[in-house]
Amino acid sequence: MGNKKLTSKTPELPQTKGTDIPFDKDAEYALNTIGRILQKGVNDKATDIHFESFKKGLRIRYRTDGVLHEGEQLPTELGEAVISRIKIMANLNPHEKNILENGRILLNVKGKELDARVSIAPCITGESAVMRILSREKCLMDMNGLGLTKANLEKAAKWCKKHDGLIIVSGPSGSGKTTTLYSMLQEMNDPKLKITTVEDPVECQIEGVNQLQVNIQSGITFSAALRNQLRQDPDTMMCGEIRDLDTAYLLVRAALTGHLALTSLHTRNAAETIRRLLDMGVEPFLINSVNPCVISQRLVRIICRDCITEYKPEEWAADLTREYKDMKFFKGKGCAKCYGFGYRGRTAIHELLELDDNMRRLIANNAGLEELRDQATKSGMITMRQDGFEKAKQGITTLEEVLRACAIAG
Repeated sequence: MGNKKLTSKTPELPQTKGTDIPFDKDAEYALNTIGRILQKGVNDKATDIHFESFKKGLRIRYRTDGVLHEGEQLPTELGEAVISRIKIMANLNPHEKNILENGRILLNVKGKELDARVSIAPCITGESAVMRILSREKCLMDMNGLGLTKANLEKAAKWCKKHDGLIIVSGPSGSGKTTTLYSMLQEMNDPKLKITTVEDPVECQIEGVNQLQVNIQSGITFSAALRNQLRQDPDTMMCGEIRDLDTAYLLVRAALTGHLALTSLHTRNAAETIRRLLDMGVEPFLINSVNPCVISQRLVRIICRDCITEYKPEEWAADLTREYKDMKFFKGKGCAKCYGFGYRGRTAIHELLELDDNMRRLIANNAGLEELRDQATKSGMITMRQDGFEKAKQGITTLEEVLRACAIAG
């Protein structure tokens, strides 16, 4: 992994129009080009920057608020130099063009310490590089910034005070699971407690928490690391993800032997998280004994505050919210601040599930997903859809964003 730093003070580049960017083989110019691209990415609050090689040159795209936006296009020769320089910065081999590689770069852009995870892939038209930009500010968010409603925030904070048990954060890739886990770890962080994590990779360092990174080549798998961590006398332990039955059993064992265990799982909703544990082979009596608490979430875009306006949605969309009397609908018209998209920033919609006696009976009888989900709502769980509609009602997000997110939530 690399540890080189790129400063934000890049020399002023020639004024250019369109994609006619002058080519200079000098590595310094490639470095300056990367600096300029990174600066734009940071300014636009991009989570990922894509460098894609095509016959016409290197296309740059930025993922902001979950959506890819076109950037500039570099000439082929400069594009190759830029990819090579990225590989050097990430301590990868710039001369090897036909292998998959992953690296890491520590950056300093305008005084902000950033960590960029780099993925290199050979394509038929050249190499593709993706930088995932991780900032301490984004990773280490206070629980108050997670977008939880007051009731859900109180419930999650109560879970953080538990001395044992299992907390699972679920959702697809890119739904903010790691941010939620890190926020909960910070809430628990106390000199009186030993907190350990097993992650792949460690996305952000938390002062006072013992973080271990998985390294398959060195034999440090999730399972091996978790077994080791159980001998490290932890009070709280976090495993980045449940990937197999062995990992699930180790976390259940930890939760049943006086530890508070946290983890994540790729499922569509809270009820499916319970069903997935059953399908993986975890016995129903163990699930009931460990009493898992589940947070399921999705990210939705926030309406730009500079161009927010009230509007009337199509009839079919309004029909879905008839239970909300006199509900007003808002959207962003599009302005310079949000680049015409009407959105700026993202927040999360959630559903939090705790087991009650009725849920435990269903689990003991190996109930199906629909039965579990119906009982969860009967037991008072606020669904992601309901949480999203409430945020749309408050003018935080749009009805369309909620429906988009909930369409894949099951």
